[in-house]
Amino acid sequence: MGEKNRQFLELLKKPGNDKCVDCSSKSVEYASYNMGVFLCPTCAGLHRGLGVHLSKVKHLKLDHWEDSQIRRLEEVGNINANRKYEERVPACYRRPGEGDSSVLRDQWIRAKYEREEFIYPEKQVYRRGFMEGYLMKRGKDGDQCKSRRFVLQESEDSLKYFIKERKEPKTVVRISTLNVYFAPEKIGIPTSLQFTFPHGSTTRHIYVYHESAETIVQWYMALRCAKLNRLMVAYPSASEYILAENVMHDFLKEGWLTKSGPKQSDGYRKRWFSLDRRRLMYHESKLEPVPKGEIFLGHRSEGFFLRLGSPSGFKEVGFSFTLTTPDRQYLLSSEKDEDRSQWMRWIDYVIDREITFEDSILWDKIRRRN
Repeated sequence: MGEKNRQFLELLKKPGNDKCVDCSSKSVEYASYNMGVFLCPTCAGLHRGLGVHLSKVKHLKLDHWEDSQIRRLEEVGNINANRKYEERVPACYRRPGEGDSSVLRDQWIRAKYEREEFIYPEKQVYRRGFMEGYLMKRGKDGDQCKSRRFVLQESEDSLKYFIKERKEPKTVVRISTLNVYFAPEKIGIPTSLQFTFPHGSTTRHIYVYHESAETIVQWYMALRCAKLNRLMVAYPSASEYILAENVMHDFLKEGWLTKSGPKQSDGYRKRWFSLDRRRLMYHESKLEPVPKGEIFLGHRSEGFFLRLGSPSGFKEVGFSFTLTTPDRQYLLSSEKDEDRSQWMRWIDYVIDREITFEDSILWDKIRRRN
């Protein structure tokens, strides 16, 4: 083992250096020698995108290292660097992990080192409680996207969008009931968001995007911050950071399944399923604005469970499984065994969790709709 390899091994043993400084991945293969931090392959690529005037990246084993560059890593390290660059990260800001979208990770890195938002909090425009601008919105009845003016107003607990200037808003959404998440693979645009919220007696989805990654992330963070502030008013004794963990959430799983009705004569229909915590929604198409149906997933002790295959007398199609609720059975099928296994693992995970007060309210709403 060479002397430099031995030095790197010792440095990686120091607290904080054993994981990526930006996403906490354990796959540390690179370092930025002017910043003095250790990086995973993905974040190293994003650092290169900053330009060498900000971050100078090398592979720990494959590149040649000068003694002065190694000394810089010894002097700084991940913990010291983050004391500077993450000093004022607000609770509402989502710190991306290694499994998060490339847009979130890229903008997190640019916010830290390029814009230095967490050193100078006045740059955090998403914390002002108000945001206004244009986003491209997918039409309710087709694939066409049109520019729409959106207005976020925390004091009114509202997100509005307008079709025409100087007119009443087309839709007003309560921020406190809104969930927002990145779904680039589903929508097909990296800088896109899905808004999901209660709408009358059902659930509504709105799909938007912006050409600028910085702008779409600012909207996402602004909505997180506004909702967190509303939650802090509603739950004054709760920890800000505990509330922030639940302010917005990604869907647990989405994808195509075929579904049959409760009768043996019912045929199978292809549906797009979305598992949103205890709400299992199915849609006629991937970007349908309103679910065709919603299934509440309660606790196993209340009669919710899964089984492989279809009930006796029902036709087996593909890789089938059956979801049983106190009200009825749902016959579902996937095209691949692994996909079926993933669906069953996630649904089992949900029905094994304890029911909360909010879950009970949701169950009551879905039962009334059905």
